[in-house]
Amino acid sequence: MDQTLYNNHLEILHEELLVALGCTEPIAIAYAGAKARQLLGQLPEQCQVYCSGNIIKNVKGVIVPNSGGLRGMDVAAILGIVGGDPDQELAVLESVTQENIQQAQELLKDHICQCHLVEEVDNLYVRIEVTGGGHTAQVEIQEHHNHITFMEKDGQVLLNCRPDPAAKKEKTGADRMLLNVKNILEFADQVNIEDVQELLQRQIDYNSAISAEGLKGSYGVETGRILMSNSINASGMNQVRVQARAAAAAGSDARMSGCSLPVVINSGSGNQGITITMPIVMYARHWQVDQEMLYRAMVVGNLISVHQKKYIGSLSAYCGATSAATGAACGVAYMLLHQKGEQERLYKVTCDTITNSIETLGGMVCDGAKASCAAKIGLAVENALMALELSLEGNVFQPGEGMTMEDPEDTIAAVGRMGRVGMKGTDVEILNIMLGN
Repeated sequence: MDQTLYNNHLEILHEELLVALGCTEPIAIAYAGAKARQLLGQLPEQCQVYCSGNIIKNVKGVIVPNSGGLRGMDVAAILGIVGGDPDQELAVLESVTQENIQQAQELLKDHICQCHLVEEVDNLYVRIEVTGGGHTAQVEIQEHHNHITFMEKDGQVLLNCRPDPAAKKEKTGADRMLLNVKNILEFADQVNIEDVQELLQRQIDYNSAISAEGLKGSYGVETGRILMSNSINASGMNQVRVQARAAAAAGSDARMSGCSLPVVINSGSGNQGITITMPIVMYARHWQVDQEMLYRAMVVGNLISVHQKKYIGSLSAYCGATSAATGAACGVAYMLLHQKGEQERLYKVTCDTITNSIETLGGMVCDGAKASCAAKIGLAVENALMALELSLEGNVFQPGEGMTMEDPEDTIAAVGRMGRVGMKGTDVEILNIMLGN
């Protein structure tokens, strides 16, 4: 593989596989709040929170971690302000103490924080303005959950790297548009394990831990626990199939219910990071594959998921569990065909798995982060594994059927366009319904 392309793919993994504590939307608000308080230099007397509809949608129903079971934009902001460590970015609330929670509850009663919907901004948009002691501070986040694009104190601009759609600026960071199925598989085959081992082992360890917590605790509607109990009556491949669904769903059960364990995210989402990780891990355990093969399969799962989401965007009405589960199934395919010595089939099976999966469940709606995400993940994993089974038998949806194109890459782009452009109106209506409009 060309070294430039190799480095690009490696950089994508390092940019995507970040540690986050709790659902990334309330965490983005908490991060902005913590940074705003840091700039202000004291506890604010007033706080104004401005968010895009997609941020509001994903904060409304989810428990903020380390909050004592509280929900809401104001909770996330105030908790970040009183106890957050902005240097920890997406793990900003890891430092929160019980005293901080009590202080936040008192400030909530005093109504020092007001929250507002901002229209005609990027789907991922957070701005927090604080005042206190005669001073003001402002922090803005756009594009990525940990990407601060604007900071100001007492009217003096300290940082301004707001995205300008009209300006043709030189692109920085890894180029996700270079991803395709063929070079992802090539990268997985050729990557030096030392380059990804620490990154991927952290993803496996963190996401496995929160999955285990979800299986033993009483979180949400206990989707993972119920699925895992059902696996007792299954055997062989049917058992590991159910266990893969259960393990992925359980991590979301815990995370959506405010579990304080950290996760490693993908495409800005902890749920998607868990959904990619746990099916691959469960099949790896069942087949007793070596650690190197597990890492290579994880490379496939992560990059196939990012490849799909580059067309859709981080936040939309398109449920990301579908793309993440599809990535996981491709990682499972990678392990299976290497074990069977059928690597020559891998490209076609991977392409067909993607087509079968996204042409079946692509378009499942996202109506915010909450307990039902775990059930959607269970369904998405089941769908993706069925897609893989069809592909292994040589069966795939044909061009002209729905959005299926001649080239699998065009199918991925078509479904992405549907999620990004076609579901915009759906996104607006979901938000209006949730806000009671």
